[in-house]
Amino acid sequence: MGKQLDIEQMRALMECVAQNRIGEFSFSCEDFQVQIKGAPAPAAAACAAAPAVTVAAAAAVPAPQTEAAPQPEPEAVYITSPIVGTFYAASGPDKEPFVQVGQAVREGDTVFIVESMKVMNEVPADKAGIVAEVLLKNGDPVEYGQPVLRLE
Repeated sequence: MGKQLDIEQMRALMECVAQNRIGEFSFSCEDFQVQIKGAPAPAAAACAAAPAVTVAAAAAVPAPQTEAAPQPEPEAVYITSPIVGTFYAASGPDKEPFVQVGQAVREGDTVFIVESMKVMNEVPADKAGIVAEVLLKNGDPVEYGQPVLRLE
């Protein structure tokens, strides 16, 4: 490809990404960086329709590269349910939740309860962080290993 891409090479690259239903493609060289993003086409969609939809949503970002390429955002950290049961955010209906969005938690802090076989199991945080999202509502069923809290 050389050190620069012309518009025809860029179009061909975008069509290739779209036809192969690639969600994200990155390429960097000494002088530039190209990043193409697009949602993979649904499985039921015809292959001929995929390039038009995906190419329209794709974005090419040539940029001079003077430093290392930006790193992707860190993956979310989740606290998961250790057992199957029913999720409760507080120790009782008239009590405050153990944690709320924006609150810092330390490893070992009780963060929610899972009721299983009429036993209330307090679940401690196995990681420290700030609560970014509570993924369940009080009384929701929860499965073993299901994410319950997202931490930053």
